[in-house]
Amino acid sequence: MAESVTPLAGRVALITGAAQRIGAEIARTLHREGMDLALHYRSSAAEAKSLRQELEQVRPGSVLLVRADLGDTAALRGLCEQAAAFRGHLDLLVNNASSFYPTPIDTATEAQWDELMGSNVKGPFFLAQAAAPWLRASGGAIVNLVDIHAERPLKDHSIYCMAKAGNAMMVRALARDLGPAVRVNGVAPGAILWPEQGMGEETQRQILARTALGRPGTAVDVARAVLFLARDADYITGQIVNVDGGRTIQQ
Repeated sequence: MAESVTPLAGRVALITGAAQRIGAEIARTLHREGMDLALHYRSSAAEAKSLRQELEQVRPGSVLLVRADLGDTAALRGLCEQAAAFRGHLDLLVNNASSFYPTPIDTATEAQWDELMGSNVKGPFFLAQAAAPWLRASGGAIVNLVDIHAERPLKDHSIYCMAKAGNAMMVRALARDLGPAVRVNGVAPGAILWPEQGMGEETQRQILARTALGRPGTAVDVARAVLFLARDADYITGQIVNVDGGRTIQQ
């Protein structure tokens, strides 16, 4: 029986929010598999340049930096055009960029709604729309970074959870709309990297107590799941892989 593996050498991935944290680890993992990368950033220019230097020490000329505000939908087609022009094709879109912070119901604002919905739903959707012609041409794929809180709400994060629920439905809906040419899947991290704001040590302890493996994961765990969906999953579409240490099987 033939092994269902898609060689990634020479293919091009556009990764949003790629300069730091999980996005940077996804970039390293895909680059090791031979992919050339268009690394998107908004304000993390120094980190993006440092990552490009790190990767190009291994394979010179393999990384393109692209700056854009994903909230500016008019700029998204140009972002995809830059990524596709890098090597003449685009094979993978990783919608990783995301805002995350608490929005207690008594103090949540319309501006917070717009930002969280924009970064987690609107931006990824219209970027997928802009990338679709190139992905159809290459038989490519989309991987969204979702969240286990798309299904299990996190206290005081109602807008974020609703936004990620929309992101999860986007995976399923686009899998139908873009199939059979383009596969669309998602990865839903659990306790991987603690957020930079809004989560104290006691909350972290409680989360790990409800995680079957009893420990946090790493960005590498998420990156490996993205790699699997990009390289090894030719007959998988419309699915969301939980990378959560068993958190979602606990009460």
